[in-house]
Amino acid sequence: MAVQSVRDSAGAKAEAKDQALPGFAVAVIREEGRWRCVRLEPDALVDLDAAITGLRSLRSTGAVLGLLAVDDCFFVLLRPIPGGVNLMLSDAVAALDYDVAADVLDLLRVDLPLEDAADDEPWPEGDMSIVADLGLPADELEVLAGEWELYPDEQLAAIGRRCGFADALAQVVGGRPASP
Repeated sequence: MAVQSVRDSAGAKAEAKDQALPGFAVAVIREEGRWRCVRLEPDALVDLDAAITGLRSLRSTGAVLGLLAVDDCFFVLLRPIPGGVNLMLSDAVAALDYDVAADVLDLLRVDLPLEDAADDEPWPEGDMSIVADLGLPADELEVLAGEWELYPDEQLAAIGRRCGFADALAQVVGGRPASP
């Protein structure tokens, strides 16, 4: 299992980019009433700037949402907005081991959890209403993010079902339609 510590040097971070973490990085785009998904570069799993840049390069008149499922441990939702990006991290404790999670907390101006928090149940941070306009209210997203028995890809599939892009997501990450 590839784990990247936030205490790694800049050289180690560059090396981690060369060795992408397990998981997926996908952009979800809604145009003319239809959803489509495209994979982002693998370095989006270790470099938040790469994920944001990849999303911003997808010019769209509709909604654009980034989904990162990182190393079977946590997920990140990203949504570019004028002048910034809305972010949601499913588990703030992940920032103790993963730079991309630490970068999310940094942009959110949330302190890193204490080392002893690693034994605690995960807790989400960020904009819980990030997909409320797409069909998943903030309180339900928070509950879903706290479902520690689900893997991040399962949580993102559930988000996709609620928001209407589950089939497009399943085709990109698994090559099959999502179940109802």
